[in-house]
Amino acid sequence: MINIKPLLNNIRLCKAVTGLSPKELQSLLPAFSESLTRYSFVVKPKAKRQRKLGGGRRGHLPTVMDKLVFVLMYLKTYPTFDVMGFLTGRQRSKCQYSVANLLPVLEMALGKHLVLPKRKISSPEEFFKLFPEIKEVFIDGTERRTQKPKNLKKRNKLYSGKKKATTRKTVIVSDEKRRILLLSPTKSGRRHDKRVADKFNIVSSIPQEVTAWTDTGFQGIQQIHPNTVMPKKATRGKPLTPAEKADNKVISGIRIVSEHAIGGMKRLKAAADVYRNRLPNLDDTFSLLSAGIWNFHLQTA
Repeated sequence: MINIKPLLNNIRLCKAVTGLSPKELQSLLPAFSESLTRYSFVVKPKAKRQRKLGGGRRGHLPTVMDKLVFVLMYLKTYPTFDVMGFLTGRQRSKCQYSVANLLPVLEMALGKHLVLPKRKISSPEEFFKLFPEIKEVFIDGTERRTQKPKNLKKRNKLYSGKKKATTRKTVIVSDEKRRILLLSPTKSGRRHDKRVADKFNIVSSIPQEVTAWTDTGFQGIQQIHPNTVMPKKATRGKPLTPAEKADNKVISGIRIVSEHAIGGMKRLKAAADVYRNRLPNLDDTFSLLSAGIWNFHLQTA
């Protein structure tokens, strides 16, 4: 059983364990409780329930706050289920079962607060409808390492020449307030940043009136979105001039906002550490929830 009293009385400890402050936990709790009830009785109801709500053994996570802290602790620290079982006094299989059932509940709760990033935007009109106040966006890709597969074909599919490791990649669109607006589906690290952006029509969905800031990994998107600011890249036999280097420095100073957004999402180790889970696309869920928790933190700060 988790002793959550020290967490609720210590801001630093609460942030270190869950990624949120006690005030933010209390703010998220009502939506999480409502989502837990809906998930238990509507989305995934138990067949032939014989007891009323609240009946039966209370278990190791008796309260809604216990469940919320449990799933946030898993995302923030990303321990193995053996370690999670040791910390909470439960069996490893029970910890895995609780995480699998509480992750959808957390996603529903963050969705109620409207902090989850969009996964796909079809057109500039839809972008304006969703984000009418946005004047600038920052596009960047991020990779996380994965355990190296034994199968050579799978290993080559995940191999990133940039990181010299097997990785999984996501393209992120953020605004000047470091809020993550759009999160592409997670794909193998072998794919180039621009290829991922093109596959999901990320650039073409951004209105021409909105300025897009990118790095040199998105060479060629000016043909799709002319209102793009990108550092100049030196070529063989044509080095950058001092003026171009100064311009690149200014652009990088502005683009640092996207790195801050990615860093905020990766405060949660489930989105940053070497991915070791076996379920397909669970890392995509980790990235989505981590981005949602970061947006929730910005919203309530």
